Amino acid sequence: MATLFISDLHLHAERPGGIEQFLHFMRTDARAASALYILGDLFEAWIGDDDTDPGHAPVIAALAELRRKNVPCYFMHGNRDFLIGKRFAAATGCVLLDDWHVVEIAGQQAVLTHGDLLCTDDTPYQELRAMVREPAWQREFLAKPLDERRAIAAGLRERSKTETAAKPAEIMDVNQAAVEAALQRHGVSILLHGHTHRPAVHEFVMDSAPATRIVLGDWYDTGSVLRWGGSGFALETLAQL
Repeated sequence: MATLFISDLHLHAERPGGIEQFLHFMRTDARAASALYILGDLFEAWIGDDDTDPGHAPVIAALAELRRKNVPCYFMHGNRDFLIGKRFAAATGCVLLDDWHVVEIAGQQAVLTHGDLLCTDDTPYQELRAMVREPAWQREFLAKPLDERRAIAAGLRERSKTETAAKPAEIMDVNQAAVEAALQRHGVSILLHGHTHRPAVHEFVMDSAPATRIVLGDWYDTGSVLRWGGSGFALETLAQL
């Protein structure tokens, strides 16, 4: 059986097709996996584990059912759902991972990350990320009423869209030096991430040895999944429903 990796689904009630694609994936591919890793941005926005967004319930139920089928599921925070917490983990059975996590698949080690920490050339984004990851900021935000939190989250998304449109494309991609530093820091030669929505397998040389960076795609139009088993890995696009 293969281990599956997905990222950047951006699920939201306003995009029911995306939710249905995910639910189909959970009923089929995921149940046949040895494990599922979600590398962030499962949701378009997450304003706290007490959120009542109607698009969340079927997703949470599908994750809980996967755990009942004895398929381990691991979740890493993205830039849209960094407020997912212990209540979500308890409801779904997902194991919450840190921003960097090393796995071993079929005798090969790789470091996992959402990907935004690698975009070091985007200084305004990194400053915003640092602010919203502060425990004090999160406590203050989560103490606000749901409607106020929704308004703040919507404002941050609009700000992100405006700023993104004005930035050169290369600024929003990963920095190669940051990639190599992450590989060296974790003592591996394979890095797997999402965030940039640019699915690809990048081969390069680092310290006179081969290295690999695998980028997962988003799920706006169709699904993107990495299957990794005994015969190696394959980055695939799922059939559209």
